[in-house]
Amino acid sequence: MRILLIEDNERLSELVAQALTVDGFAVDSAFSLSEARDFLKVVSYDLILLDLSLPDGDGFSLIKDISDKKIQTPILVVTARAGLDDRITGLNLGADDYLVKPFATEELIARCRALLRRPGSVLGTVLFAGNLSFNSSSREVAVDGRKCNVSPREMALLEHLMRHIGQVVSREHLENSLYAMDKDVTSNAIEASVSRLRRALKKEGANLVLHTSHGIGYALIPTKDAM
Repeated sequence: MRILLIEDNERLSELVAQALTVDGFAVDSAFSLSEARDFLKVVSYDLILLDLSLPDGDGFSLIKDISDKKIQTPILVVTARAGLDDRITGLNLGADDYLVKPFATEELIARCRALLRRPGSVLGTVLFAGNLSFNSSSREVAVDGRKCNVSPREMALLEHLMRHIGQVVSREHLENSLYAMDKDVTSNAIEASVSRLRRALKKEGANLVLHTSHGIGYALIPTKDAM
């Protein structure tokens, strides 16, 4: 899942982005409204985290712009402005949730995932494919009910493939979803993650094949005994 983090405090932005990345998200960091608008012109995000007090204006204006354009991306306001009037204004303009600083990163991540699990959003709670299950809330992968160890990067890749089970997911889509703009992504980064995930699935006894469609992308396909 790809998140746009709009926060002008560079140290806080770095810490939040790091925590989200460890949890499997791809994060683009904007430090002003103008930079955020530039990002939004070229990338479709799954979630926006928005500070209100930015150097070139108030975050409320961005919420209004997004709402006026009928963009469905959920918005989580993360701000030091704790007043009731600000909360009401933000929610009435179209924000989906409001978190006051200071906050625990665990709560921030939990709120992000709660927003993404809402009806019509990109996350369901539990996904199933063959004898494999993936709980997007607890971030647990299991084969035949037995918990498996999967790294956050491979877990994010697995989630995308499970949401398109039996379909080829393009390499470009996976790169856009799994890597932020400022990441130095090598040409074989996706291939390396696919290879590690393929080995993990085989080791754990998942009755699924991670198929490579050369020049196009990848597909997760249940084997005949899983059907």
